[in-house]
Formats: sequence, C-alpha cells, structure tokens
Amino acid sequence: MDQDLTILSPEKTILTYRLAGLGSRVGAHIIDVLLITATFIGVSLVSSIAGMVLDRYLASGLILFLAFALPFAYFIFLEGLWNGQTVGKRAFGIRVRMSDGTPITFLAALGRNIMRPADMLPGPYFVGLLAIFTNPRSQRVGDLIAGTVVCYEKRTVPKFAVAPHTVGFHPLESHIGDLRKVTAEEYYALRRFCDRFPELTPDTQNRMIKELWQPIANKADVPSLPNVHPIYLAEAMVMKYGREKGLL
Repeated sequence: MDQDLTILSPEKTILTYRLAGLGSRVGAHIIDVLLITATFIGVSLVSSIAGMVLDRYLASGLILFLAFALPFAYFIFLEGLWNGQTVGKRAFGIRVRMSDGTPITFLAALGRNIMRPADMLPGPYFVGLLAIFTNPRSQRVGDLIAGTVVCYEKRTVPKFAVAPHTVGFHPLESHIGDLRKVTAEEYYALRRFCDRFPELTPDTQNRMIKELWQPIANKADVPSLPNVHPIYLAEAMVMKYGREKGLL
C-alpha cells in the first residue's frame, strides 16, 4: 500500500511524500477511537452524577450530544489546529496534508471529517476502504472532497522551522521597513516559499533567495544582516505584511 506522491511545487522543485499505508492509518485511528471513547465515558459519568443532583433530562441530552459531536470535534480541531495530526497520527508518524503538499487548512480538516459518515457506508468504513484501494493517492471520500492526502512524516530534521505566520511578532520585524511597495502577489509567493523552505534542496533554497527574496527585499529597502540567514528576514516580512493587511 505504501507509495510515493510526487508534486511539482510552484518553485519548479519536485517534492516527494510517502503516502501512509493502510496499517498505519488503521493503527492511528484505533488510538484515536480509544481516546474518544475514554473521554466520552469520563464525561458521561460526570454528567450522570450531575443528573442525579440537578436535571437528569439535561444530563441525558448532554450525553447524546457528546456521542454525536465528540468524534467530529476531536478530528476536526486536532487536524485543523495541530498541523494535520491527531494523537494517533502522531504516534504512527503520519500527517494529513493538502494534496499539493502544503499544510492542511482548518476548512479542509472540517471537510474531510464531516464526510466520515459517507466513508462508513454501508458498513464500518467500507466505502472509505474501497476508495483508498482504488485511488492512486490512497484518498478516502473525505480526502477526495477536501483535497487532502495522508503522508508519513519526513525523516530528515530541517534546519529551519516553518514560518510562524500567526504566532506573535517576529524578532526581526524592526528591520522590515515600509511595505507599501510590496504587492499581495509577492506576499503570497514569499509566504509559500517560507512554508516550503525546509523541504527544498540547498541549491533551490539559494536560487529562490536570489530570484524571489532579494528583489522584494531591495524594493522594500530591507538590509542584509550579518550572521542572519535571509529566510528569517523573509519570515519577518511575511508576518509584518500579513498583520498590517489583516491576512493572518
């Protein structure tokens, strides 16, 4: 079942991801189901005890609501906010990505998990398994709808972290001046480059810094700093521009 997904990135670089095998996906799902079940049992016990003291109908309604909503909420929020992983997926070293190799979006996490009932028809994951075995990217119905794939984690350790677009202020933002000359197209290209930087080869990294980052830096009068790699300045520009334009 294990196979490679090859993608041509916007930087004209070939990226390869190893699609997760059925065993890893099933194992991760079992861990997640056990965690969901344990959480449901714990909350149900608390609700039942509270129902003896307060309102048993309210407690029963809460238990029924949790039985329906908890599985969806677990997968949607963990995959959407934890970069495509749940506890089970992290344990098995797999991650959900967009089909173009970029990090999963919250909307995609919502879509792929809302469609879980379709994957389970007419029996436990019958349609989902059928889709995985007949799809060249091993996508279940939810993946096809959301445009996502499940891949193994990269084994190499990157030198640079993914650009932290939504986390506080970048420490180098003080070196980024007036961004009025920077266009939205340049911002999105630079942001995509920062996101993909750890996965690019050193030659491609250097070429993109010269061809993409340097012209934008020159336009915005961003100086080169001694002993500071240009990717950090690029991340600082991405964060500052995104915050000023309300794009974060």
